[in-house]
Amino acid sequence: MSLEIARKKHAELSQEIERHDQKYYQDDAPTLSDGEYDGLRQDLMALESKYPELITAKSPTQKIGAKPAKGFGKIQHAVPMLSLSNVFNEEEISDFFDRVRRFLKLPETESVEIVAEPKIDGLSCSIRYEKGVLVHAATRGDGYEGENITENIKTLDDIPQMINDAPDILEVRGEVYMSRQDFLTLNEKQAAAGKAVFANPRNAAAGSLRQLDVSVTKSRALKFFGYALGEINESLAETQWGVRERLKSFGFPQAEPTSLCINVEAIMQNYEELNNLRPDLDYEIDGIVYKINNLSWQERLGFVARSPRWATAHKFPAEKAVTIINDIDIQVGRTGVLTPVARLEPITVGGVVVSNATLHNDDEIKRKDVRISDHVVIQRAGDVIPQVVEVLFDKRQDNAAPFTFPKICPVCDSLVLREEDAVAWRCSGGLICKAQAVERIKHFVSRQAFNIEGMGKKVVEQFCDEGILKTPVDIFRLEERDKSSLTPLRAREGWGDLSAKNLFQSINDRRTISLDRFIYALGISQVGEVTAKKLSATYESLNAIKNAMAGDKEKIYEELINIDDIGPSVAEDLIAFFNETHNQEILTELAQQLTIKPYEVAQNTDSAIAGKVMVFTGTMEQMGRAEAKAKAESLGAKITGSVSKKTDYLVAGADSGSKLKKAKELGVTVLTEEEWLTLIV
Repeated sequence: MSLEIARKKHAELSQEIERHDQKYYQDDAPTLSDGEYDGLRQDLMALESKYPELITAKSPTQKIGAKPAKGFGKIQHAVPMLSLSNVFNEEEISDFFDRVRRFLKLPETESVEIVAEPKIDGLSCSIRYEKGVLVHAATRGDGYEGENITENIKTLDDIPQMINDAPDILEVRGEVYMSRQDFLTLNEKQAAAGKAVFANPRNAAAGSLRQLDVSVTKSRALKFFGYALGEINESLAETQWGVRERLKSFGFPQAEPTSLCINVEAIMQNYEELNNLRPDLDYEIDGIVYKINNLSWQERLGFVARSPRWATAHKFPAEKAVTIINDIDIQVGRTGVLTPVARLEPITVGGVVVSNATLHNDDEIKRKDVRISDHVVIQRAGDVIPQVVEVLFDKRQDNAAPFTFPKICPVCDSLVLREEDAVAWRCSGGLICKAQAVERIKHFVSRQAFNIEGMGKKVVEQFCDEGILKTPVDIFRLEERDKSSLTPLRAREGWGDLSAKNLFQSINDRRTISLDRFIYALGISQVGEVTAKKLSATYESLNAIKNAMAGDKEKIYEELINIDDIGPSVAEDLIAFFNETHNQEILTELAQQLTIKPYEVAQNTDSAIAGKVMVFTGTMEQMGRAEAKAKAESLGAKITGSVSKKTDYLVAGADSGSKLKKAKELGVTVLTEEEWLTLIV
């Protein structure tokens, strides 16, 4: 596979993962199982492993959770609540160890001790104590802002409301769950009362905790495992195991069995033992979490966009069942990608009724030879929607015909095209395709973009169907137009004075937005949150970006790929987007409606490199290059991939080559590794 083909495949996978992230986190309507979603991520990681230049710039793995629900107050997390990366086999566990060793530059002889904890299938939350007193509690939310569930949390017997000998500031993070037996008992009561039963213990726990009526939460048998820390003003221990013991001493129950492992062999043995023990546990687990035990190493390793480098989750095998494919539908996404969805004969898998499964693309259908009326093996690993594992050909009907992928868009009747060597078929309709317009607006208002409450999937679809919304600009004209409408929003079915007022208030609250979120909201192909932040940190304002893109194409192309982690394909998409006439008009109109704040890079004001443009080259001896870059960024530096006149410092390790030569030619300050370390002390 050539690099150019790899870029196209990477872009296709990235867009598909981003689409499913929105369906799961934003719409609460997933169309993939955990297993199938994880498969997409594995495919993406395999490409990035073979082509390292694709890493990060196009990565869609930025989203952490879901936006806080209406009805609850909101709490900003002092320290973000991130999600975990996943591993699925022994080889990937070895790779995790190798990455840690490379980042920390550890010798092969030094042991890397791992804490292996059961991965609880519950609802994550953070509980804050000040001077030993519980002051508030919040759900994960979108990782940065969660729902205020303080009064609900206080009803749980597992959670102390006062702690002796605690630090002045202590945030305990963990999982609220419901035991298997309590889940069965609750569903029996629900059924007897003629009420809806819960699909699984995780849903029961989440639904019970997130109640505006606290008495409902109090009536449910909820439990809590505390396993991590958020903000804290003094150290509890030197190791993760020590933190676990301190939390236990404070009164927080711990998940068992938890083990200390020092190598891959010990981890795999523990995995087999816990997987076999899984049916006997009184709570649901869907894997094992591995954490570096050494807390000082955890601090050095830090985080990537959505997860810590010092932890990962090892998933258990998915549950399987057999059902029938009744039909195959085609859905059109915001970028025009056509995704086939199998409509299944409803079946219960692992206690959840499932009726849909994505088939990814035309190639996947052909590879598995999936046909309407086929009996298929499906599997799920935590979500409602499964994946098709295989077709049972011995049960195939004689008249079952191969599925023909449409060559005409089912929404707008435009031609469907497929670029050479690309995976997906795309609708060529662009802005005239209603499906694409709808999906783009859904992305614009989504959690990680403008995060407009009250404008969920159904509302966007309704407003687009009625012609009220055609572009994102229409969102901010909605209230003014509503005043002169013959049928104002408050008079519509399902709406009222309060709901209309809340929607307009939510829209107005979002008229001020940071540049990085604005760029992400535009839905530019291959531009996720990380890339949006890189662009915003480099150009600092929307006008600066627009002016740069309007210049010489070759010059801006070189400037873009000089930004760390932005590759040629992303640069081309950015240039194309900002030079399209319709997009320019939309940007101008949005700028008139909004206040777009410059992106603020977290800076240590005492840092000698805050705001400096830096390049790292050669082999670092005292820390890996990845750790050096991460350290520099945390101190407010801007990291680029190549040397230019704008470069302030080049840090040159051993065996530096052309970058060192160019830096000397341009008069850029060159630092040795020792000088760099001295500079940041």
